[in-house]
Amino acid sequence: MNKVRVRFAPSPTGFLHVGGLRTALYDYLYARKTGGDFVLKIEDTDRKRFVEGAVENLIKSLDFLGLERDEGVFMKDVASEFENEKIVDSKNYPGIIEVGEYGPYIQSEKLEVYKKYAEQLVKDGHAYYCFCEPERLEEMRKEQQARKSPPLYDQYCLRNVTPEEVNKKLKENCLYTIRLKIPKDETIEFEDMVRGKVKFDTNLVDDQVLLKSDGFPTYHLANVVDDHDMKITYIIRGEEWLSSAPKHLLLYRYFGWEAPRFAHLPLLLNTDRSKLSKRQGDVAVEDYIKKGYLKEAIINFVAFLGWNPGGGETQEIFTLEELADRFDFAHVHKGGAVFDLKKLDWINSQWIKRISLEELYSRSLEFWKEKEFYKEWIARYETRNMKHEAQEAENYIKKVLEVERERLQKLSEVGESNRFFFAEKLNYDKKLLSWKDMPDEELRQSLARSAEIMENIPKGDWTRENLEKELMAACEKYYKTQDGKINRGSLLWPLRAALTGEQKSPSPFEVAWVLGKEESLKRINKATELK
Repeated sequence: MNKVRVRFAPSPTGFLHVGGLRTALYDYLYARKTGGDFVLKIEDTDRKRFVEGAVENLIKSLDFLGLERDEGVFMKDVASEFENEKIVDSKNYPGIIEVGEYGPYIQSEKLEVYKKYAEQLVKDGHAYYCFCEPERLEEMRKEQQARKSPPLYDQYCLRNVTPEEVNKKLKENCLYTIRLKIPKDETIEFEDMVRGKVKFDTNLVDDQVLLKSDGFPTYHLANVVDDHDMKITYIIRGEEWLSSAPKHLLLYRYFGWEAPRFAHLPLLLNTDRSKLSKRQGDVAVEDYIKKGYLKEAIINFVAFLGWNPGGGETQEIFTLEELADRFDFAHVHKGGAVFDLKKLDWINSQWIKRISLEELYSRSLEFWKEKEFYKEWIARYETRNMKHEAQEAENYIKKVLEVERERLQKLSEVGESNRFFFAEKLNYDKKLLSWKDMPDEELRQSLARSAEIMENIPKGDWTRENLEKELMAACEKYYKTQDGKINRGSLLWPLRAALTGEQKSPSPFEVAWVLGKEESLKRINKATELK
């Protein structure tokens, strides 16, 4: 049995699309599950849609997400990681290398190869030159639409242009394309790894352009030639390419090559079941990274867009390694997969809880630095010129994160709901301080008790656990009702409001722990001064 070899073949037309990421992820998972090779090649023959810098962005996105490749296209700075491998510099992209023995892995670097194969097909009678001008093709399409006929090329050049005329036009350097000659009255069928047996009537398959007038191949020719040259054994791609399968299978037949197996993945859908598109929301992986979604959560979420582990499995949070261990095509769905942003938020919140505090701090730092309230707060630290101030500031942020992480859905949300942690002073509302319209004297007494309790806790014992223990003991001592219930709000509500100035916030134990003894007492005393 041949070694499993799969490839991800993106076009550099922008950022990595979530649909592209799913294809790359399934390629990666299947390669790791089977001990096969995962190859990255670049399909850059559509020059009209080419975006400068997109190749580099695609590579960096895959690297960031941890989808390591065995072969293909890489950034030059990782060259030292490959031992005993053939490495060449890309001809068209400075800073990029191609690793492996089956290159080039960039289509624009092998145009002569595609042209050779296209002309071979013409010579063997499986393709033909087409000299139709765009105006004629457009008029033909309009007539077909009016008749409600399938939009197929009418084979005008195959039927009406003699071999002598073909040679004459070629000598005169007339523009031409090369089209695949589709046999009539034939059924092409194959076993898809997701959809089972699939059949196509060749009478409904178009004579596809293989080589464009600019000398660049279309996806169909380049794709087949590349996959043969790179010894690809499995082609994993989106459902939108299913209708191209008969053309590709014919090319394999005409060249006398063994065809790989196909797996066509379900469409990605919006929640309203329409096809996922930029018009209805973000579709680039880069957008989700910038919004503070963790790479682990993105991978975890995308893996479930059309697949599940089956067998009644209820586990939903998986590492990349766990996904590779469980992945198979038997549990890839045929129906469309809904991109549910709420599900992504939930998975991300679970991963925020999972990663270490050190990791959470380092990954969230770039989001902190974008916030004005953080900038003002850190500036105050710097003006105090304290010894070890950088470490002290870091420790403070880690405390905030430890309190926030249970409620965070995205890293971009850090600090937003708890800006009071960074306020130089709070604007208190006396009504907010009062628990159920308690009298002023009772309010002052409540705050005084909280201050006294905190004064008596040494800085070395200033923990959430000790704060909660001492404050809850005071609740039981001073605020037990006649029926034996404890009215905790009489002590804890004024304290929490004094520390935060907010209607909603984490518990007063957590807030006081983060603020520290000095700042907590300062805020309580300030609230007590209100008349």
